[in-house]
Amino acid sequence: MMRPAMADIPAPAAPRPSAWTLALRDVRDGVLNVRVWQMLAWYEIRQRYKRSVLGPFWLTISMGALVAAMGPLYGRLFNQDVSAYFPYLAIGFIVWQLISSLLVEAGQVFIVAQPYIHQVRMPFTVHVLRMIWRNVIVFLHNLVIVLVVLWWFPPKDPWLALTALPGLLLVLLNAVWIGLLLGVLCARFRDIPPIITSLVQLAFFLTPVLWHKEMLGGIQWAADLNPLYHLIELVRAPLLGQALPPHSWPAVLLMTALGFAVTLPFFARYRGRIAYWV
Repeated sequence: MMRPAMADIPAPAAPRPSAWTLALRDVRDGVLNVRVWQMLAWYEIRQRYKRSVLGPFWLTISMGALVAAMGPLYGRLFNQDVSAYFPYLAIGFIVWQLISSLLVEAGQVFIVAQPYIHQVRMPFTVHVLRMIWRNVIVFLHNLVIVLVVLWWFPPKDPWLALTALPGLLLVLLNAVWIGLLLGVLCARFRDIPPIITSLVQLAFFLTPVLWHKEMLGGIQWAADLNPLYHLIELVRAPLLGQALPPHSWPAVLLMTALGFAVTLPFFARYRGRIAYWV
């Protein structure tokens, strides 16, 4: 009997990457495809405001009018000095709009990307980053209001405002794991998105956006337990020229670490089912 030639022996198949490897590769490739998610975000902005002269600045105008009306009103209701309360409210409200939009849209991130997911092969993380970048674009338009408010009511230490940038980057970093986690959950369970919207609306009144934490008196610890408060303070306090609350950085860093520790294994397990769920 003749022995088969070495060329006739099939090469062993390459081992299939694990779900964990595919998930990490998805996150890595999604982050590196900067041009893709930036282009998709700009495309959505342009489509949303097609044939509009001012484009996203319509949101800035409406936001400015809302802040201008709420500032004196709530300053009088809360018996606050308008010169101190108006910047607090304006910056807090604009940062809250960014955070709340990220939370609400995180639940819809894979659902609205259904045409891309079914027709184009790309990392799922791209859709999360597209959503984040689109909200950053809107936030940058609203930042005009912050600049006007700070020009009218200048902070005591303007250079401290530069430290708001690391805080903003940390807010956006948390939006990544929130988008991956809520995006997968809401793709599977379609009842969750309206629940998220309702909870975000409730959280607005429970978070020190319109009111100061000191108004709680002896239960100020309740605000310290609210992670949304710390996310807002990372940006608002430096812009106001104030020192951050001592627990804000540790609280947000802990939330970031725990968020990714929970989300990455979850994303690795259910990543392959997203295309079927949407």
